[in-house]
Amino acid sequence: MTMPVTLERTGRVPLRKRVAARPAVALAALLERLPPRRMRRALRVLRRGARPATLAQATAAREAVVAVSVRCAGQGCLRRSLAVVLLCRMGGTWPDWCTGVRTEPFRAHAWVEAEGTAAGEHDDMLLYAKTMTVPARVRKGR
Repeated sequence: MTMPVTLERTGRVPLRKRVAARPAVALAALLERLPPRRMRRALRVLRRGARPATLAQATAAREAVVAVSVRCAGQGCLRRSLAVVLLCRMGGTWPDWCTGVRTEPFRAHAWVEAEGTAAGEHDDMLLYAKTMTVPARVRKGR
């Protein structure tokens, strides 16, 4: 017996944001096939030169990604998180990309954070122990 999948709902997302989200989701689909080490290496290269994203920017990118992809609106947290960082990067910013696990019950999850807060996630995010991150970097002296 399969369990029903609940899809996230989004508000109105501007057309230009939805158009930009489509290639981000397509590239995320390719990146999620990489082994974890290579995925992290690719993300580190992609974030170069980006400034840290605000929570509003990361949340807007998440809403755009969810609006254009059924997989990202459902159980595709890895693809969704990758698409969000890629969409933010297209705008010159980078949120913290994170993966983690929890034990009771066991679950693995991928998400993005900005300003110390998980963008658009549920309240139990504190139960997850981070296993891999690609944080935004702040340039010193500039």
